[in-house]
Amino acid sequence: MTQDDPAAGRGIEPAAGPAVSTGVGGPAVPGSAVDPVELAELAVELAGRAGELMLRHRAAGLSVATKSSATDVVTDADHAVEEFLRVALARLRPADSILGEEAGTAGPADSAVRWVLDPIDGTVNYLLGLPQFAVSIAAQVQGRTVAGCVLNPSSGEVFRAAAGHGAFLGDQRLTGPRSVPLEQAVVATGFSYDPDRRARQGAAVGRLLARVGNLRRLGSAALDLCALAAGRVDMYYEGPLGEWDFAAGLLIATEAGVATSGLRGRPAGTALVAGAHPARAEEFFDLLTAIGVADIG
Repeated sequence: MTQDDPAAGRGIEPAAGPAVSTGVGGPAVPGSAVDPVELAELAVELAGRAGELMLRHRAAGLSVATKSSATDVVTDADHAVEEFLRVALARLRPADSILGEEAGTAGPADSAVRWVLDPIDGTVNYLLGLPQFAVSIAAQVQGRTVAGCVLNPSSGEVFRAAAGHGAFLGDQRLTGPRSVPLEQAVVATGFSYDPDRRARQGAAVGRLLARVGNLRRLGSAALDLCALAAGRVDMYYEGPLGEWDFAAGLLIATEAGVATSGLRGRPAGTALVAGAHPARAEEFFDLLTAIGVADIG
């Protein structure tokens, strides 16, 4: 490990290729258990290593399986990247618990900090070579996300946030989307793996397109939320989602000033995440409710 390696001092080994162990070493960082900035810094370091591992796996060739449906794919890289993150966190922060998309929960139930991991958000894009996939890492304290990082290995873009400290793309502070009327707004969304639910979502999108400027379906909820934070799209909605899909991205969006909702007075969560500029949020959320997004299930 070189002196200018961002993992130096933490004991994080450089991410290895597919056939090499992804082990790490080093003690937990004293006094950092509830410091959002330090948790965000660790998330950035781990995301960088995970992104390297992701690209090396893809270059070496992937094995693919399916999960909930024929369109819900998982690769050996998904498992390898999550295992790397789990091993790293277990060694660096053994008192913390983990929720990951592929391997579920681990660690003490009463931990002060819980990490929420999506090893590859946008697996289909990753498999096809579309450059819209990411690793998403969030840290939660008492059920509240306080730190997060979303890294796109294809572009090298690193989105990060710590609660109360703003959201950033690299060193650039993010300030959220434009405030534009619905008829000019570019809206991002995503679709379920379940065919029946996807048909209902498609019907709602048909009603939406008559009222907004245009639609984008990029294939990664984490990057969609980061795009909203960066002003690359004007509005966003999607659901249902896994907590790993949105935990880091939602913090990045809210720290950038995005107004969020789960519709009908509910906060954004696994059932639905919607977001927009605060000046346009009410009319957007009302429109989503009117076209039946809250009733899709």
